[in-house]
Amino acid sequence: MVESPLDDAFPGLRGQPFEIKSPRDDAYNCIAWAAGDNRNWWWPSPDQEDHWPEGVARVETVDAFRDAFASLGYVECQHDQLEAGYEKIAVFSLAGKPKHAARQLPTGLWASKLGLMEDIEHALYALTGTEYGSVALVMKRRLPISPAPADAPIPPPQSR
Repeated sequence: MVESPLDDAFPGLRGQPFEIKSPRDDAYNCIAWAAGDNRNWWWPSPDQEDHWPEGVARVETVDAFRDAFASLGYVECQHDQLEAGYEKIAVFSLAGKPKHAARQLPTGLWASKLGLMEDIEHALYALTGTEYGSVALVMKRRLPISPAPADAPIPPPQSR
């Protein structure tokens, strides 16, 4: 197996399947990526230089990050397993400070934007370590229900 520079920064990736999904990009970070935004850099900087949801405290705490994702419709949940009808995010923290967020994919793998580096698909706990710490919070929200196509047949009424 050939090692990549990511293996040095994230030793948990060694021997784990992961795939680089995009080139490096400094327009957005992992928090934005987990929130579904690839145009803004999300961080609760007190100088308001970075994007952060309106009304959410601009402090580097797990509670503030919980509130930021709650503003997008996420609620705290008890596990990181794939759950039909939901999308999930995970917030990593190190010494009590949020450091990273990842978004779960429909396959059960997770997607992360690694700072200024690439987006990757990976096993959730492969990023645990001295860079990002460990998973401190998992949240979920219902997936939107896709409307039926206009030409879809209308099901017959159910008899009682």
